[in-house]
Amino acid sequence: MEAKDGSFGFDFSGTYDEVKLYEVISYVTADGRKVKITFIGQENETNIIETFEAENTNSIELQQKGWQAILDNFKKFTEQTTI
Repeated sequence: MEAKDGSFGFDFSGTYDEVKLYEVISYVTADGRKVKITFIGQENETNIIETFEAENTNSIELQQKGWQAILDNFKKFTEQTTI
């Protein structure tokens, strides 16, 4: 993963342990932390709930901001994409 301006980046990998189309994606990161993403359809919208086990290097607030930025960019992408 890398910032758009190239100022910061890091490797991110994991192994999926559950994938249910339109419902849930969960995986374990390379360092053993669990992540779960739940998709909840509501008429013409989809709510996404992402839970993750925090790592010990950065503050929880910084990690939440990072994950939220990813979700915000994903939202922008999906709103601009037509099927």
